[in-house]
Amino acid sequence: MEDSYKHRGMRKALIRILTEKGIDDHRVLQAINNVPRHFFFEKAFLEHAYQDKAFPIGEGQTISQPYTVAFQTQQLQIQPGERILEIGTGSGYQACVLLEMGAEVHTIEYNKVLFLKTKRFLPKMGYTPQFYYGDGSKGIPTQAPFDKIIVTAGAPTVPASLIKQLKRNGILIIPVGNNKKQKMVKLTKASENKLIKKAFDNFSFVPLLGEEGWG
Repeated sequence: MEDSYKHRGMRKALIRILTEKGIDDHRVLQAINNVPRHFFFEKAFLEHAYQDKAFPIGEGQTISQPYTVAFQTQQLQIQPGERILEIGTGSGYQACVLLEMGAEVHTIEYNKVLFLKTKRFLPKMGYTPQFYYGDGSKGIPTQAPFDKIIVTAGAPTVPASLIKQLKRNGILIIPVGNNKKQKMVKLTKASENKLIKKAFDNFSFVPLLGEEGWG
């Protein structure tokens, strides 16, 4: 795995695009600049690695668009040492960005093929989140509570289990809608009985599978 001068230049160009699109947290931008996204691509598709778009990774899943990764990460307002739950490991790219920001990352994947592939691959890049295989729509109760939760798949509603596993003043960022289009929703847990909700633009994610997702 080579990270050449050319690759680093392509990442800097991507950072400029993200900045133009409104990503202004320099820590998020630096984290994305630090992760060699082309490592997740076969050599034949290298020219796609630093374009601001999603790309298929097999099993009906995609590596998320860099802007989407940056947007969700920025909304989490991550501080070093915070415990973050990621629902939908996928390629592992988002987990790498979270780790670059100094978070303790717990990531769960529903698809066993992707889970095994990513669990083998990320340590080769030097990234070691805590990996879990299972139904992410129900979170990871044994590891709760979490400071922040990020969901990288579209949910029909906000899973109650995830709200329950969030610390007080914690943040949950999740796309909610149908199978084609979702509204990005940020929930802040002001107290056990009070959630502060903020909705953003529409995004498009693969469906959240599982008991509290699309089944």
